[in-house]
Amino acid sequence: MSEALRDEPFEPEVLQSDLVYKGWIWDVRSDRVAYGDGEIVREYVDHTGAVAVVALDDDGRVLLIQQYRHPIRHRDWELPAGLLDIEGEDPMIAAQRELAEEADLRARDWQQLVSTWTTPGGNNEMIRIYLATGIEAAPSAFEREDEEADIRLEWVPLAEAVEGVLEGRLRNGILSLGVLATERRLRG
Repeated sequence: MSEALRDEPFEPEVLQSDLVYKGWIWDVRSDRVAYGDGEIVREYVDHTGAVAVVALDDDGRVLLIQQYRHPIRHRDWELPAGLLDIEGEDPMIAAQRELAEEADLRARDWQQLVSTWTTPGGNNEMIRIYLATGIEAAPSAFEREDEEADIRLEWVPLAEAVEGVLEGRLRNGILSLGVLATERRLRG
């Protein structure tokens, strides 16, 4: 693949944009767009964006969390992650906050690993995934509620997490991208 190959911004004229549903976390919009010689209507989730963290300890283990996700009716394994729901917050600061809130951890070293649109045909969510190393306990524990109240934490060797993804046992897309990108980054 050529290094010049990249996604291209393209902004056709939005003729009308309606708020179909105002949600607690995100909204649903319906846009009428001039496209080609005609018009199209597209409905999508208007999302704040998010961050996720591949926390990698000194033993080469990655922190996975398990929590209930109602739309899929599963307690899936994920990376610590959260919404960019504080106006103007730097995404890396949000990632640091999420690692502390979901796992009571902090990290000495941070680097952006990769970013992705999660489902561009149905929402505009962009998630940035960070690699965090130099892991240590946070100075205080965070009080969790709802689905976060019974989060399960598991430190898993990175190779086992990659194997779980490739064998189809771990199906969370952000977890998949994060551990595969981490493995690639560590290989150089």
